[in-house]
Amino acid sequence: MNRPAPDLHAGHDFQADLAAVESIEAVPTILEAVCRTTGMGFAAVARVTEDRWVACQVRDGIAFGLPPGGELEVATTICREVRRDGAAVVIDHVAEDEAYCRHPTPAQYGFQSYISMPIVLPDGTFWGTLCAIDPQPARLNTPGTIGMFTAFAELIAFHLDAQQRVSVSAAERDRAWRLSQDLLVIITAGGRLQAVNAAWTRILGWQEHELVGRSFAEFAHPQEAEDLSAIRASITEKPLTEPHEIRVRHKDGSYRWFAWTGAFESGKIYANGRDVTAHREQAEALARAEEALRQSQKLEAVGQLTGGVAHDFNNLLTIIRSSVEFLRRPNLPEERRKRYMDAVSDTVERAAKLTSQLLAFARRQALQPEVFEVGTCLRAVAEMLDPIMGARIRIATEVPDTPCYVRADLSQFETALVNMAVNARDAMEGEGTLTVQLSCRDGMPPIRHHSGASGSFAAVSLTDTGSGIEPSRLNRIFEPFFTTKEIGRGTGLGLSQVFGFAKQSGGDVDVASKLGQGTTFTLYLPEVEAEITQQVEEELGPSTGGSGQRVLVVEDNLEVGRFATQILEDLGYVTTWAHNGPEALKALGADGAMFDAVFSDVVMPGMDGVHLAREIRRLHPGLPVVLTSGYSHVLAEEGPDGFELLQKPYSVEALSHILRRATGRRKRRRSPKQT
Repeated sequence: MNRPAPDLHAGHDFQADLAAVESIEAVPTILEAVCRTTGMGFAAVARVTEDRWVACQVRDGIAFGLPPGGELEVATTICREVRRDGAAVVIDHVAEDEAYCRHPTPAQYGFQSYISMPIVLPDGTFWGTLCAIDPQPARLNTPGTIGMFTAFAELIAFHLDAQQRVSVSAAERDRAWRLSQDLLVIITAGGRLQAVNAAWTRILGWQEHELVGRSFAEFAHPQEAEDLSAIRASITEKPLTEPHEIRVRHKDGSYRWFAWTGAFESGKIYANGRDVTAHREQAEALARAEEALRQSQKLEAVGQLTGGVAHDFNNLLTIIRSSVEFLRRPNLPEERRKRYMDAVSDTVERAAKLTSQLLAFARRQALQPEVFEVGTCLRAVAEMLDPIMGARIRIATEVPDTPCYVRADLSQFETALVNMAVNARDAMEGEGTLTVQLSCRDGMPPIRHHSGASGSFAAVSLTDTGSGIEPSRLNRIFEPFFTTKEIGRGTGLGLSQVFGFAKQSGGDVDVASKLGQGTTFTLYLPEVEAEITQQVEEELGPSTGGSGQRVLVVEDNLEVGRFATQILEDLGYVTTWAHNGPEALKALGADGAMFDAVFSDVVMPGMDGVHLAREIRRLHPGLPVVLTSGYSHVLAEEGPDGFELLQKPYSVEALSHILRRATGRRKRRRSPKQT
């Protein structure tokens, strides 16, 4: 029977179905295998909808009038049962088949044997059938034949599903390209715009024809030109997954910020730019607001610091002034004279300590590091703390038997322990337990959002049973100028000194606290190997033993210069005063033989004391140089570079001792040559 193939049904895109099956290379081979194996004269892959059966690819379809594109009404075919039940229909011999012997389709198309295997996509969607018919009866209802049809139908379904996924993906990409709120662009390897999406018009005002073919660099901000070149070079090696912000020019001449990501594929760069202009503006506005707040807090804190320091210094000056006034009185008993002199000396020490704390929290203190065993020091400090803490506070010390050495300024270390202990005493309101513990551990943990450190560290912990610290204040207790103390009750510099000392020593300090459960401060310092040192006892003689030795005094301050030369002359030294570094080098001459030592201030205009000392060491090796300073950023950053250092304010005894030690070492080095 020859039937012309009618037009494809307008309600469904059968052309796409035909193209899909036609693109599956395995289908002709499958149909050939079906006919050869079963002996059937006609085989086809057909798309079956609710009302149509359309042959997408056939073998020997002319004999039955069903070439590719041939269409039948489902209602008149046996395929309606296949579609309805989702199961194969197999007829070996129509005349003998009780279910289909009276069916109109076999007589209409002249076949006696028939098999139709449903093609079902992986998601369960019925797509169509793999079918075969023949005018003669055939043995089809066997496991082998049914298994073959099943396998072929599943293979066709797999390919159709893959094609649908590709088609859907392409459609989704096209939709995303059209509707994306980000700038999408395809750029050639040379940096020219090959395609742009509609967002360029919506966001930046550029039309597609104004962009395509031009260099992307023409639209980027000039300040990001180098960044753009570097990104284009690197993106060919690996995808840009971390957004990189580059400004792009609006048609009106302004610029907007975009965070770009992208990848290189098939010789082209595919990039995505997300508009972050509003975010950056908000961030900048917030940063300005935060900076204004910080400045306001700083001014408030400076005022608080000034009040605290002024209060403490005025107290100290009151003691000194009152003592001096009493010392001026005639006929003052020797006992009272000694008491006032001791008061002046002690008060100067307290003032020096306050200055030291100010410098320590700012990490401007010139440290004098040495290697010491922490456990031994902790035990000694714990004993010293007893009278400071009071009778109702018990001190428990937990120190391991294994020695633990650090290299730090011992005096500053002890001061840090005392400051933490005093803080704990105030938190416990004079009653409780303070546990001082030492442990040597590997590594320092991250503290206050700073990364940790590897290596060995000594961890000194002070744990109190006090009231704890409010969470809102916990992150601010080490800040410069921050204090919770009332005006008139001190500067609150104790914990700042701990922080500054720890940082300047290569460590850190951490705090953990819970309200009502106490607080733990932990000071971390790098652990070092023990040093074996030999103490050399020096025969220094009496403290006033200058013995006519010649000292070059270098001091730019007139009052301090006069005072220093007077002290040295009273001690028996012969002095020459130079007001600056160049003048001192001139006074030393070619060989420096006129002097036994140089006593120089550090902070001077032009050449400072440390650089002067280095020049003297280069020109006159062996000539002792003693430096003195109350504060120097050079000393804080670089240290005294091996020279003797006398901290201001200094006592007459300390000056005499350090000069006799320096000149004494020179004598011992020179004595073998003299013999």
